[in-house]
Amino acid sequence: MSDRSEFLHWVRSTLYDAELAIHNGDAGPRRAIWSRNEPVSVLGAWRNAFGQQELEELFTGLARQFSNCTSYEFELLAYEVVGDMAYTAGLEHTSASVDGEPRSYVLRATQVYRREDGAWKVAHRHGDTVTG
Repeated sequence: MSDRSEFLHWVRSTLYDAELAIHNGDAGPRRAIWSRNEPVSVLGAWRNAFGQQELEELFTGLARQFSNCTSYEFELLAYEVVGDMAYTAGLEHTSASVDGEPRSYVLRATQVYRREDGAWKVAHRHGDTVTG
């Protein structure tokens, strides 16, 4: 299997499962796919985080806010793998409860990954709300 095929399989399985889990209130799978090495960062639709401590606080907070995900789709628009680095750009279509209130929204999400000890890990995420 090529690097691109292996990465795409990981995006469509492990990454997808982690995102679905956090939208159901479980941060564990998302935290597991994020790098434990610096630098790590999130420029988020709701909150930013820089470094391991802020990342932990962000993911814990998001898990408390989210529940009852009825739909999550990652519409992959572009991706590439170059050596031990990769990126994805796409649209995240989500229907879940946020603080107990049902919501549906679309985020533009770009993520940067690095291969660490043979496994893909997220190192950076940028997400913002699609408007109009």
